[in-house]
Amino acid sequence: MASSLVKSRGLISKLRSKLGSISLFHQNIYCMSSSKSKTHDVYSSIIPQIIGNPVFVSCNLPTLLVSRRFESTKAQNQLLHTAYDEDYQALDFPGGKVGITSKMRFISETNGNRVQCCRVLDDDGHLLEEPFHKVSEELAVKMYEKMLTLQVMDTLFYEAQRQGRISFYLTTVGEEAINIASAAALCSDDLIFPQYREPGVLLWRGFTLQDFANQCFGNKADLGKGRQMPIHYGSNKLNYITVSSTVATQLPHAVGAAYSLKMDCKDACTITYFGDGGTSTGDFHAALNFAAVLEAPVIFFCRNNGWAISTPISDQLRSDGIVVRGQAYGIQSIRVDGNDALAIYNAVYEARAMAVAEKRPVLIEALTYRAGHHSTSDDSTKYRPLEEIEWWKRTRDPVTRFRSWIVRNGWWNDKKESELKSTVRKQVLNAIQVAEKLEKPPVADLFSDVYDFPPSNLKEQERCLREAVTAHTKEYPQNVPV
Repeated sequence: MASSLVKSRGLISKLRSKLGSISLFHQNIYCMSSSKSKTHDVYSSIIPQIIGNPVFVSCNLPTLLVSRRFESTKAQNQLLHTAYDEDYQALDFPGGKVGITSKMRFISETNGNRVQCCRVLDDDGHLLEEPFHKVSEELAVKMYEKMLTLQVMDTLFYEAQRQGRISFYLTTVGEEAINIASAAALCSDDLIFPQYREPGVLLWRGFTLQDFANQCFGNKADLGKGRQMPIHYGSNKLNYITVSSTVATQLPHAVGAAYSLKMDCKDACTITYFGDGGTSTGDFHAALNFAAVLEAPVIFFCRNNGWAISTPISDQLRSDGIVVRGQAYGIQSIRVDGNDALAIYNAVYEARAMAVAEKRPVLIEALTYRAGHHSTSDDSTKYRPLEEIEWWKRTRDPVTRFRSWIVRNGWWNDKKESELKSTVRKQVLNAIQVAEKLEKPPVADLFSDVYDFPPSNLKEQERCLREAVTAHTKEYPQNVPV
Protein backbone atom coordinates (compact mmCIF):
# COMPACT_ATOMS: atom_id res chain seq x y z
CA MET A 1 0.00 0.00 0.00
CA ALA A 2 2.77 2.45 1.04
CA SER A 3 4.73 1.65 -2.09
CA SER A 4 1.68 2.34 -4.26
CA LEU A 5 1.10 5.70 -2.58
CA VAL A 6 4.71 6.73 -3.14
CA LYS A 7 4.47 5.82 -6.84
CA SER A 8 1.18 7.70 -7.17
CA ARG A 9 2.63 10.85 -5.63
CA GLY A 10 5.62 10.64 -7.93
CA LEU A 11 3.35 10.32 -10.95
CA ILE A 12 1.28 13.32 -9.86
CA SER A 13 4.40 15.43 -9.42
CA LYS A 14 5.56 14.60 -12.93
CA LEU A 15 2.14 15.46 -14.37
CA ARG A 16 2.11 18.78 -12.54
CA SER A 17 5.53 19.69 -13.88
CA LYS A 18 4.47 18.87 -17.44
CA LEU A 19 0.96 20.33 -17.20
CA GLY A 20 1.52 23.37 -15.03
CA SER A 21 -1.46 25.15 -16.52
CA ILE A 22 -3.72 22.64 -14.83
CA SER A 23 -2.55 23.71 -11.38
CA LEU A 24 -2.99 27.36 -12.31
CA PHE A 25 -6.47 26.69 -13.63
CA HIS A 26 -7.32 24.69 -10.51
CA GLN A 27 -6.46 27.71 -8.38
CA ASN A 28 -8.46 30.08 -10.56
CA ILE A 29 -11.56 27.97 -10.05
CA TYR A 30 -11.53 28.03 -6.27
CA CYS A 31 -9.80 31.39 -5.68
CA MET A 32 -11.91 33.43 -8.04
CA SER A 33 -11.37 37.15 -8.38
CA SER A 34 -14.08 39.46 -7.11
CA SER A 35 -14.45 40.71 -10.66
CA LYS A 36 -17.10 38.73 -12.55
CA SER A 37 -15.74 39.73 -15.91
CA LYS A 38 -12.25 38.46 -15.12
CA THR A 39 -13.59 35.20 -13.76
CA HIS A 40 -15.80 34.77 -16.78
CA ASP A 41 -12.77 35.34 -19.02
CA VAL A 42 -10.98 32.52 -17.22
CA TYR A 43 -13.87 30.14 -17.85
CA SER A 44 -14.51 31.15 -21.42
CA SER A 45 -10.87 30.99 -22.46
CA ILE A 46 -9.66 27.90 -20.61
CA ILE A 47 -12.66 25.58 -20.45
CA PRO A 48 -13.10 25.11 -24.21
CA GLN A 49 -9.40 24.43 -24.61
CA ILE A 50 -9.29 21.82 -21.88
CA ILE A 51 -12.57 20.08 -22.68
CA GLY A 52 -11.68 20.00 -26.36
CA ASN A 53 -8.15 18.72 -25.76
CA PRO A 54 -7.90 14.93 -25.25
CA VAL A 55 -4.58 15.42 -23.43
CA PHE A 56 -6.52 16.50 -20.38
CA VAL A 57 -9.04 13.63 -20.38
CA SER A 58 -7.52 11.71 -17.49
CA CYS A 59 -6.30 14.67 -15.44
CA ASN A 60 -7.62 15.16 -11.93
CA LEU A 61 -9.64 18.33 -12.53
CA PRO A 62 -12.16 19.77 -10.09
CA THR A 63 -15.83 18.77 -10.23
CA LEU A 64 -16.59 21.58 -12.65
CA LEU A 65 -14.65 19.79 -15.37
CA VAL A 66 -15.40 16.25 -16.37
CA SER A 67 -13.69 13.63 -18.51
CA ARG A 68 -14.86 13.24 -22.09
CA ARG A 69 -16.92 10.27 -20.99
CA PHE A 70 -19.24 12.69 -19.14
CA GLU A 71 -18.68 15.66 -21.41
CA SER A 72 -22.38 16.05 -22.19
CA THR A 73 -23.51 16.20 -18.56
CA LYS A 74 -25.73 19.28 -18.25
CA ALA A 75 -24.90 20.12 -14.62
CA GLN A 76 -21.62 21.81 -15.58
CA ASN A 77 -23.37 24.26 -17.89
CA GLN A 78 -25.93 25.03 -15.20
CA LEU A 79 -23.14 25.84 -12.77
CA LEU A 80 -21.53 28.26 -15.20
CA HIS A 81 -24.79 30.14 -15.74
CA THR A 82 -25.71 30.47 -12.08
CA ALA A 83 -22.30 31.04 -10.49
CA TYR A 84 -22.38 34.78 -11.21
CA ASP A 85 -25.97 35.63 -10.30
CA GLU A 86 -25.75 37.37 -6.92
CA ASP A 87 -29.52 37.19 -6.37
CA TYR A 88 -29.66 33.47 -7.05
CA GLN A 89 -29.60 31.37 -3.88
CA ALA A 90 -28.75 27.76 -4.48
CA LEU A 91 -27.49 24.64 -2.85
CA ASP A 92 -24.13 23.73 -4.36
CA PHE A 93 -24.73 20.04 -5.03
CA PRO A 94 -22.47 17.61 -6.97
CA GLY A 95 -25.20 17.10 -9.57
CA GLY A 96 -25.53 20.83 -10.20
CA LYS A 97 -26.81 23.82 -8.25
CA VAL A 98 -30.35 23.56 -6.89
CA GLY A 99 -32.48 26.59 -6.09
CA ILE A 100 -33.45 27.21 -2.45
CA THR A 101 -36.93 28.09 -1.16
CA SER A 102 -38.32 28.59 2.33
CA LYS A 103 -41.70 27.18 1.29
CA MET A 104 -42.63 23.57 1.94
CA ARG A 105 -43.79 22.18 -1.40
CA PHE A 106 -44.38 18.53 -2.21
CA ILE A 107 -44.39 17.60 -5.86
CA SER A 108 -47.87 16.45 -6.88
CA GLU A 109 -48.29 12.91 -8.10
CA THR A 110 -49.94 14.31 -11.22
CA ASN A 111 -50.58 17.64 -12.89
CA GLY A 112 -54.22 16.67 -13.35
CA ASN A 113 -54.05 15.96 -17.07
CA ARG A 114 -52.99 12.78 -18.79
CA VAL A 115 -50.26 12.91 -21.42
CA GLN A 116 -51.89 13.16 -24.83
CA CYS A 117 -51.67 10.37 -27.38
CA CYS A 118 -50.28 11.21 -30.82
CA ARG A 119 -52.49 10.06 -33.68
CA VAL A 120 -52.40 10.59 -37.46
CA LEU A 121 -55.34 8.43 -38.63
CA ASP A 122 -58.74 8.37 -36.96
CA ASP A 123 -60.63 5.12 -36.35
CA ASP A 124 -62.01 5.18 -39.90
CA GLY A 125 -58.64 5.71 -41.56
CA HIS A 126 -59.01 9.43 -42.30
CA LEU A 127 -56.00 11.71 -41.94
CA LEU A 128 -56.33 14.10 -39.04
CA GLU A 129 -53.54 16.12 -40.63
CA GLU A 130 -50.61 15.47 -42.91
CA PRO A 131 -47.95 13.41 -41.10
CA PHE A 132 -44.55 14.93 -40.49
CA HIS A 133 -42.90 12.14 -42.47
CA LYS A 134 -45.03 11.19 -45.44
CA VAL A 135 -45.34 7.56 -46.49
CA SER A 136 -45.08 6.81 -50.20
CA GLU A 137 -47.43 4.48 -52.06
CA GLU A 138 -44.71 1.84 -52.39
CA LEU A 139 -43.91 1.89 -48.68
CA ALA A 140 -47.57 2.00 -47.62
CA VAL A 141 -48.49 -1.00 -49.77
CA LYS A 142 -45.51 -2.97 -48.49
CA MET A 143 -46.47 -2.18 -44.90
CA TYR A 144 -50.02 -3.36 -45.47
CA GLU A 145 -48.90 -6.53 -47.25
CA LYS A 146 -46.64 -7.42 -44.32
CA MET A 147 -49.42 -6.76 -41.80
CA LEU A 148 -51.77 -9.00 -43.76
CA THR A 149 -49.06 -11.67 -44.05
CA LEU A 150 -48.52 -11.53 -40.31
CA GLN A 151 -52.24 -12.02 -39.70
CA VAL A 152 -52.43 -15.08 -41.97
CA MET A 153 -49.25 -16.55 -40.49
CA ASP A 154 -50.56 -16.11 -36.95
CA THR A 155 -53.88 -17.78 -37.80
CA LEU A 156 -52.30 -20.86 -39.38
CA PHE A 157 -49.55 -21.36 -36.79
CA TYR A 158 -52.11 -20.95 -34.01
CA GLU A 159 -54.24 -23.67 -35.65
CA ALA A 160 -51.16 -25.89 -36.02
CA GLN A 161 -50.59 -25.67 -32.28
CA ARG A 162 -54.21 -26.53 -31.57
CA GLN A 163 -53.76 -29.57 -33.80
CA GLY A 164 -50.79 -30.68 -31.70
CA ARG A 165 -48.25 -30.15 -34.47
CA ILE A 166 -46.22 -27.57 -32.51
CA SER A 167 -46.04 -27.17 -28.75
CA PHE A 168 -46.64 -23.46 -28.31
CA TYR A 169 -47.53 -20.27 -30.15
CA LEU A 170 -48.19 -16.59 -29.48
CA THR A 171 -50.03 -14.22 -31.81
CA THR A 172 -49.79 -10.47 -32.49
CA VAL A 173 -53.54 -9.91 -32.97
CA GLY A 174 -54.28 -6.22 -32.51
CA GLU A 175 -50.60 -5.25 -32.55
CA GLU A 176 -49.72 -5.76 -36.20
CA ALA A 177 -49.21 -2.03 -36.80
CA ILE A 178 -46.70 -1.81 -33.96
CA ASN A 179 -44.67 -4.62 -35.50
CA ILE A 180 -44.61 -3.51 -39.11
CA ALA A 181 -44.72 0.29 -38.86
CA SER A 182 -41.91 0.45 -36.30
CA ALA A 183 -39.77 -1.90 -38.38
CA ALA A 184 -40.36 0.22 -41.50
CA ALA A 185 -38.97 3.30 -39.72
CA LEU A 186 -35.70 1.62 -38.72
CA CYS A 187 -32.53 0.88 -40.67
CA SER A 188 -31.07 -2.57 -41.23
CA ASP A 189 -28.01 -1.74 -39.12
CA ASP A 190 -30.15 -1.04 -36.07
CA LEU A 191 -30.13 -3.87 -33.53
CA ILE A 192 -33.47 -5.34 -32.44
CA PHE A 193 -33.92 -6.59 -28.87
CA PRO A 194 -37.45 -8.05 -28.94
CA GLN A 195 -39.72 -9.40 -26.29
CA TYR A 196 -41.76 -12.14 -27.99
CA ARG A 197 -44.64 -10.36 -29.71
CA GLU A 198 -42.59 -8.76 -32.50
CA PRO A 199 -42.24 -11.38 -35.27
CA GLY A 200 -43.45 -8.75 -37.72
CA VAL A 201 -40.21 -6.83 -37.25
CA LEU A 202 -38.31 -9.94 -38.32
CA LEU A 203 -40.75 -10.53 -41.18
CA TRP A 204 -40.11 -7.00 -42.43
CA ARG A 205 -36.36 -7.56 -42.39
CA GLY A 206 -36.52 -10.64 -44.60
CA PHE A 207 -37.09 -13.63 -42.34
CA THR A 208 -38.99 -16.03 -44.59
CA LEU A 209 -42.14 -17.96 -43.82
CA GLN A 210 -40.05 -21.11 -44.04
CA ASP A 211 -37.65 -19.68 -41.46
CA PHE A 212 -40.57 -19.08 -39.10
CA ALA A 213 -41.87 -22.61 -39.63
CA ASN A 214 -38.45 -24.19 -39.12
CA GLN A 215 -38.08 -22.45 -35.78
CA CYS A 216 -41.55 -23.34 -34.55
CA PHE A 217 -40.99 -27.00 -35.45
CA GLY A 218 -37.42 -27.01 -34.14
CA ASN A 219 -35.97 -28.96 -37.06
CA LYS A 220 -32.39 -29.15 -38.34
CA ALA A 221 -32.91 -26.04 -40.50
CA ASP A 222 -33.81 -23.96 -37.45
CA LEU A 223 -31.18 -21.27 -36.90
CA GLY A 224 -31.43 -21.95 -33.17
CA LYS A 225 -30.79 -25.69 -33.68
CA GLY A 226 -34.06 -26.61 -31.99
CA ARG A 227 -32.92 -25.38 -28.57
CA GLN A 228 -35.63 -22.76 -28.10
CA MET A 229 -39.35 -23.19 -27.69
CA PRO A 230 -41.52 -21.99 -30.61
CA ILE A 231 -41.71 -18.24 -31.44
CA HIS A 232 -38.32 -17.58 -29.81
CA TYR A 233 -36.81 -16.38 -33.08
CA GLY A 234 -33.37 -14.93 -33.68
CA SER A 235 -31.18 -13.96 -36.62
CA ASN A 236 -27.61 -12.67 -36.56
CA LYS A 237 -27.86 -11.80 -40.23
CA LEU A 238 -30.90 -9.58 -39.67
CA ASN A 239 -29.62 -8.02 -36.41
CA TYR A 240 -32.50 -9.55 -34.45
CA ILE A 241 -31.33 -10.77 -31.05
CA THR A 242 -32.85 -14.12 -30.03
CA VAL A 243 -36.03 -13.89 -27.96
CA SER A 244 -35.80 -14.73 -24.27
CA SER A 245 -38.87 -15.72 -22.24
CA THR A 246 -37.71 -13.97 -19.09
CA VAL A 247 -39.47 -10.62 -18.89
CA ALA A 248 -37.50 -7.42 -19.60
CA THR A 249 -34.01 -8.94 -19.47
CA GLN A 250 -33.45 -7.62 -23.00
CA LEU A 251 -33.65 -3.98 -21.86
CA PRO A 252 -30.23 -3.68 -20.17
CA HIS A 253 -28.72 -5.67 -23.04
CA ALA A 254 -30.11 -3.16 -25.54
CA VAL A 255 -28.60 -0.27 -23.59
CA GLY A 256 -25.19 -1.93 -23.44
CA ALA A 257 -25.25 -2.62 -27.17
CA ALA A 258 -26.33 0.97 -27.86
CA TYR A 259 -23.45 2.30 -25.79
CA SER A 260 -21.11 0.11 -27.79
CA LEU A 261 -22.48 1.57 -31.03
CA LYS A 262 -21.88 5.03 -29.61
CA MET A 263 -18.29 4.22 -28.65
CA ASP A 264 -17.66 2.86 -32.16
CA CYS A 265 -19.18 6.02 -33.71
CA LYS A 266 -21.78 4.01 -35.63
CA ASP A 267 -24.73 5.71 -37.29
CA ALA A 268 -27.11 3.20 -35.76
CA CYS A 269 -29.16 2.61 -32.64
CA THR A 270 -30.81 -0.23 -30.79
CA ILE A 271 -34.50 -0.65 -30.13
CA THR A 272 -35.98 -2.87 -27.46
CA TYR A 273 -39.62 -3.88 -27.25
CA PHE A 274 -41.48 -4.79 -24.08
CA GLY A 275 -44.99 -4.87 -22.67
CA ASP A 276 -46.52 -2.90 -19.86
CA GLY A 277 -45.78 -5.83 -17.54
CA GLY A 278 -42.08 -5.45 -18.26
CA THR A 279 -42.10 -1.98 -16.71
CA SER A 280 -42.81 -3.57 -13.32
CA THR A 281 -39.40 -5.23 -13.31
CA GLY A 282 -36.13 -3.93 -11.92
CA ASP A 283 -34.45 -4.35 -15.30
CA PHE A 284 -36.73 -1.67 -16.77
CA HIS A 285 -35.67 0.96 -14.26
CA ALA A 286 -32.01 -0.02 -14.36
CA ALA A 287 -32.00 0.13 -18.15
CA LEU A 288 -33.61 3.57 -18.35
CA ASN A 289 -31.24 5.05 -15.80
CA PHE A 290 -28.25 3.36 -17.45
CA ALA A 291 -29.26 4.73 -20.86
CA ALA A 292 -29.94 8.25 -19.59
CA VAL A 293 -26.67 8.59 -17.67
CA LEU A 294 -24.51 7.19 -20.46
CA GLU A 295 -26.62 8.84 -23.18
CA ALA A 296 -26.93 5.65 -25.17
CA PRO A 297 -28.72 5.70 -28.56
CA VAL A 298 -31.52 3.29 -27.67
CA ILE A 299 -35.26 3.39 -28.31
CA PHE A 300 -37.41 1.91 -25.54
CA PHE A 301 -40.66 0.81 -27.19
CA CYS A 302 -43.40 -0.14 -24.74
CA ARG A 303 -46.41 -1.96 -26.13
CA ASN A 304 -48.95 -0.97 -23.49
CA ASN A 305 -51.72 -3.37 -24.48
CA GLY A 306 -53.55 -3.18 -21.17
CA TRP A 307 -52.75 -6.67 -19.95
CA ALA A 308 -49.69 -8.45 -18.55
CA ILE A 309 -51.16 -11.90 -19.18
CA SER A 310 -54.09 -11.67 -16.72
CA THR A 311 -52.90 -8.60 -14.78
CA PRO A 312 -54.64 -5.39 -15.91
CA ILE A 313 -52.72 -2.15 -16.19
CA SER A 314 -54.74 -0.74 -13.29
CA ASP A 315 -53.15 -3.30 -10.97
CA GLN A 316 -49.64 -2.36 -12.09
CA LEU A 317 -49.48 1.43 -12.21
CA ARG A 318 -50.71 4.39 -10.23
CA SER A 319 -48.98 6.82 -12.58
CA ASP A 320 -50.19 7.95 -16.00
CA GLY A 321 -49.05 4.89 -17.87
CA ILE A 322 -45.44 4.42 -18.94
CA VAL A 323 -44.62 7.63 -20.79
CA VAL A 324 -44.26 9.74 -17.63
CA ARG A 325 -41.51 7.49 -16.34
CA GLY A 326 -39.18 8.69 -19.07
CA GLN A 327 -39.10 12.22 -17.71
CA ALA A 328 -38.22 10.93 -14.25
CA TYR A 329 -35.04 9.44 -15.71
CA GLY A 330 -34.27 12.40 -17.96
CA ILE A 331 -35.39 10.71 -21.19
CA GLN A 332 -37.44 12.31 -23.97
CA SER A 333 -40.70 10.42 -24.31
CA ILE A 334 -43.83 10.27 -26.44
CA ARG A 335 -47.18 8.48 -26.30
CA VAL A 336 -48.68 7.27 -29.59
CA ASP A 337 -51.75 5.41 -30.77
CA GLY A 338 -50.48 1.85 -31.12
CA ASN A 339 -53.26 1.02 -33.59
CA ASP A 340 -52.29 3.83 -35.95
CA ALA A 341 -49.56 2.66 -38.32
CA LEU A 342 -48.75 6.18 -39.55
CA ALA A 343 -48.39 7.54 -36.02
CA ILE A 344 -46.08 4.69 -35.07
CA TYR A 345 -43.99 5.08 -38.20
CA ASN A 346 -43.54 8.81 -37.60
CA ALA A 347 -42.75 8.41 -33.91
CA VAL A 348 -40.13 5.72 -34.46
CA TYR A 349 -38.66 7.54 -37.45
CA GLU A 350 -38.18 10.69 -35.38
CA ALA A 351 -37.01 8.78 -32.30
CA ARG A 352 -34.37 7.02 -34.34
CA ALA A 353 -33.14 10.31 -35.80
CA MET A 354 -32.80 11.74 -32.30
CA ALA A 355 -31.10 8.65 -30.91
CA VAL A 356 -28.53 8.44 -33.70
CA ALA A 357 -27.80 12.13 -34.23
CA GLU A 358 -27.90 13.25 -30.60
CA LYS A 359 -26.72 9.98 -29.04
CA ARG A 360 -29.53 9.82 -26.52
CA PRO A 361 -32.30 7.43 -25.44
CA VAL A 362 -35.98 7.86 -26.32
CA LEU A 363 -39.04 6.22 -24.75
CA ILE A 364 -42.15 5.45 -26.81
CA GLU A 365 -45.38 4.25 -25.22
CA ALA A 366 -47.81 2.79 -27.75
CA LEU A 367 -51.36 2.46 -26.44
CA THR A 368 -52.97 -0.61 -27.96
CA TYR A 369 -54.97 -3.70 -27.00
CA ARG A 370 -54.03 -7.36 -27.02
CA ALA A 371 -56.98 -8.66 -29.02
CA GLY A 372 -55.88 -12.29 -28.74
CA HIS A 373 -55.01 -14.58 -25.87
CA HIS A 374 -51.63 -14.06 -24.24
CA SER A 375 -50.51 -17.35 -25.78
CA THR A 376 -51.85 -20.80 -26.58
CA SER A 377 -51.49 -21.54 -22.86
CA ASP A 378 -53.97 -18.81 -21.97
CA ASP A 379 -57.74 -18.27 -22.13
CA SER A 380 -58.22 -14.53 -21.74
CA THR A 381 -62.02 -14.82 -21.49
CA LYS A 382 -61.45 -16.04 -17.93
CA TYR A 383 -60.33 -12.59 -16.80
CA ARG A 384 -61.85 -10.14 -19.29
CA PRO A 385 -65.26 -10.06 -21.02
CA LEU A 386 -65.55 -11.45 -24.52
CA GLU A 387 -67.56 -8.37 -25.51
CA GLU A 388 -64.58 -6.16 -24.74
CA ILE A 389 -62.30 -8.22 -26.98
CA GLU A 390 -64.78 -8.24 -29.84
CA TRP A 391 -65.32 -4.49 -29.56
CA TRP A 392 -61.60 -3.80 -30.01
CA LYS A 393 -61.40 -6.19 -32.95
CA ARG A 394 -64.40 -4.59 -34.58
CA THR A 395 -63.72 -0.88 -34.02
CA ARG A 396 -59.99 -0.45 -33.38
CA ASP A 397 -58.32 -3.05 -35.60
CA PRO A 398 -55.05 -1.46 -36.85
CA VAL A 399 -54.98 -3.44 -40.10
CA THR A 400 -58.50 -2.41 -41.08
CA ARG A 401 -57.74 1.22 -40.26
CA PHE A 402 -54.61 1.28 -42.40
CA ARG A 403 -56.40 -0.55 -45.22
CA SER A 404 -59.10 2.14 -45.28
CA TRP A 405 -56.44 4.78 -45.77
CA ILE A 406 -54.61 3.08 -48.65
CA VAL A 407 -57.91 2.13 -50.36
CA ARG A 408 -59.01 5.76 -50.15
CA ASN A 409 -55.74 6.74 -51.81
CA GLY A 410 -56.41 4.29 -54.65
CA TRP A 411 -53.43 2.10 -53.72
CA TRP A 412 -55.36 -1.06 -52.78
CA ASN A 413 -58.54 -2.95 -53.67
CA ASP A 414 -60.47 -6.12 -52.88
CA LYS A 415 -58.89 -8.07 -55.74
CA LYS A 416 -55.36 -7.44 -54.45
CA GLU A 417 -56.53 -8.35 -50.96
CA SER A 418 -57.99 -11.68 -52.03
CA GLU A 419 -54.97 -12.61 -54.14
CA LEU A 420 -52.50 -11.80 -51.38
CA LYS A 421 -54.39 -13.73 -48.71
CA SER A 422 -54.65 -16.77 -50.97
CA THR A 423 -50.97 -16.66 -51.88
CA VAL A 424 -49.73 -16.20 -48.31
CA ARG A 425 -52.01 -18.96 -47.03
CA LYS A 426 -50.57 -21.42 -49.55
CA GLN A 427 -47.02 -20.35 -48.69
CA VAL A 428 -47.53 -20.79 -44.95
CA LEU A 429 -49.20 -24.19 -45.33
CA ASN A 430 -46.38 -25.35 -47.58
CA ALA A 431 -43.78 -24.05 -45.13
CA ILE A 432 -45.47 -25.99 -42.31
CA GLN A 433 -45.49 -29.20 -44.33
CA VAL A 434 -41.81 -28.85 -45.26
CA ALA A 435 -40.77 -28.00 -41.70
CA GLU A 436 -42.73 -30.87 -40.27
CA LYS A 437 -40.97 -33.43 -42.46
CA LEU A 438 -37.42 -32.28 -41.80
CA GLU A 439 -35.28 -34.18 -39.31
CA LYS A 440 -34.71 -32.80 -35.86
CA PRO A 441 -31.23 -31.51 -34.97
CA PRO A 442 -28.81 -34.26 -33.89
CA VAL A 443 -28.40 -35.06 -30.20
CA ALA A 444 -24.88 -33.62 -30.34
CA ASP A 445 -26.32 -30.13 -30.88
CA LEU A 446 -27.64 -30.16 -27.33
CA PHE A 447 -24.07 -30.08 -26.05
CA SER A 448 -22.28 -27.82 -28.54
CA ASP A 449 -21.71 -24.06 -28.86
CA VAL A 450 -21.23 -23.45 -25.13
CA TYR A 451 -17.75 -24.68 -24.24
CA ASP A 452 -14.71 -24.62 -26.48
CA PHE A 453 -13.73 -27.94 -24.91
CA PRO A 454 -16.70 -29.67 -23.22
CA PRO A 455 -16.01 -30.61 -19.58
CA SER A 456 -16.07 -34.24 -18.49
CA ASN A 457 -19.48 -34.02 -16.81
CA LEU A 458 -21.07 -32.71 -20.02
CA LYS A 459 -19.48 -35.52 -22.02
CA GLU A 460 -20.87 -37.99 -19.52
CA GLN A 461 -24.37 -36.53 -19.88
CA GLU A 462 -24.16 -36.82 -23.67
CA ARG A 463 -23.05 -40.45 -23.44
CA CYS A 464 -25.90 -41.31 -21.07
CA LEU A 465 -28.46 -39.60 -23.32
CA ARG A 466 -27.28 -41.49 -26.39
CA GLU A 467 -27.51 -44.78 -24.51
CA ALA A 468 -31.01 -43.96 -23.30
CA VAL A 469 -32.25 -43.06 -26.78
CA THR A 470 -30.73 -46.21 -28.27
CA ALA A 471 -32.20 -48.45 -25.55
CA HIS A 472 -35.68 -46.91 -25.68
CA THR A 473 -36.21 -46.01 -29.33
CA LYS A 474 -40.00 -46.17 -29.07
CA GLU A 475 -40.01 -43.44 -26.42
CA TYR A 476 -38.18 -40.92 -28.60
CA PRO A 477 -39.00 -39.31 -31.96
CA GLN A 478 -37.75 -41.36 -34.87
CA ASN A 479 -36.38 -38.33 -36.72
CA VAL A 480 -33.80 -37.38 -34.08
CA PRO A 481 -30.31 -38.47 -35.24
CA VAL A 482 -28.34 -40.07 -32.45
